[in-house]
Amino acid sequence: MATKSLTVTEEAYEHLKAYKREDESFTDTILRLTDADRDVMKGFGAFENDEGFRNAAETARAGLNEDIAERRERHRDRRDRDSER
Repeated sequence: MATKSLTVTEEAYEHLKAYKREDESFTDTILRLTDADRDVMKGFGAFENDEGFRNAAETARAGLNEDIAERRERHRDRRDRDSER
């Protein structure tokens, strides 16, 4: 099998390294990530055991829930004021 060398920035290397599984080479990682016929269902559960991702998702969800609650309250207040007229 022929090989090619690539030059990437440190940042690109770290990003790729983050996707690399313990049991695969960088070649395997690149092939897995760039497979045009990928089954999108394979990705489900990929972050299941990632506490940082879980915490970020929960924080984002809480912020969205607060925003929605505030918008609903403003809408109710506006509706109530309009109905009093």
